[in-house]
Amino acid sequence: MLFPSLWRAVLAGAATCVALAAVTIPAAAVVPASVASGGPAPSGSSYGFTVSPPPGVAAASTSVPSSLKAPGSAGALPRQLFVPDLIAAAPAGISPAQLARIGKLAGVRSVLSVDGGKVSVNGHSANLLGVPAGFRSWTPPETAAANAVWTDLSQGKLISTPKAAGQLRLSAGNSYQVAAAVQERLPFGAQTALSVPGADVIVNKSRSADLGLAKNFAVLINAPGANLVTLMATIKSVIGTGAKVINLVPVVTVGKLPVSTNVPTTGVPASYLDLYQASAAKYCPGMSWTVLAAIGEIESGNGTNDGPSSAGARGPMQFMPATWAEWGIVGFGQSGPPDIMNPLDAVPSAARMLCADGAGNTASLRGAIFAYNHATWYVDEVLALASEYAQNYP
Repeated sequence: MLFPSLWRAVLAGAATCVALAAVTIPAAAVVPASVASGGPAPSGSSYGFTVSPPPGVAAASTSVPSSLKAPGSAGALPRQLFVPDLIAAAPAGISPAQLARIGKLAGVRSVLSVDGGKVSVNGHSANLLGVPAGFRSWTPPETAAANAVWTDLSQGKLISTPKAAGQLRLSAGNSYQVAAAVQERLPFGAQTALSVPGADVIVNKSRSADLGLAKNFAVLINAPGANLVTLMATIKSVIGTGAKVINLVPVVTVGKLPVSTNVPTTGVPASYLDLYQASAAKYCPGMSWTVLAAIGEIESGNGTNDGPSSAGARGPMQFMPATWAEWGIVGFGQSGPPDIMNPLDAVPSAARMLCADGAGNTASLRGAIFAYNHATWYVDEVLALASEYAQNYP
């Protein structure tokens, strides 16, 4: 567990799973903010790599695959991925006023409250979170893309990590006794990776209320622009006595990010995953494709929000027009001049520009990302998300 002290100090205090706070934060208690380019947060219709410009944004070339143009599966939740930088918890719960104050602190981009408790599942002790629908945006990319996970969760099923499923002896299609403030027999759904190490099982907010989990016991915090040491101290002062704040930021070793060496670099890539991999291999050998994927997600949600941003950046990789004039190229057999809105041009152009700034060399990768967007928080966010992609798409 990445933060066992948090579970011991807070969840253990809620071992009986009696709600510790009478306040209720709405299920969608998320404080939104803008993406790196300064534009609006991505809001498309699918997760994963086969998403595209929204309807009405035409690609320049008819040879662009439909998987790079058509929206994703119908009915999927709005998308925006957040990397949880901190988790804060208090025995008395987090009040709506405290949540609002945390959301307005300098450097904080988004917050999300969760219920929680230490329970018994199938006769074994487990740390259980009750999460709102918005939790999807706080999970690893592969989990966020798995529609079956979120269908199961919405239907009131238990969702667990693969490790916990083994320890708790859970298998899909079966129901198990969950003992909390009350006892219920609940069906088990999918196994998936979660963004909060130490959490074994999650249920939706309705189930957590039925079970009597501690309401709003913790809040996830995305703060890529903040000094986390200072922010942690401030959050403790906001929540009050007994508060626990844990740093969840992963230590990313750039040398461990995968570099694709056996990827077709001719023909037209059929998905964003193929496009990122082929662009890195062709235009910046030595650079991990996960860096392009992370930039594409942060900048436009893999093409779901092409802008223009408030600063004037456009396209899936959010180039400024002057930068595009210098670095824009025609990629993968496209016709006509370089098109800032065409992912088959934009992603290779980003790879080319990053490579010129040293992205093909592990020692200078951070500097190359900083040159793409002059912010230390942006570099950290890109590398954190790249690490997530590396784990989910080896």
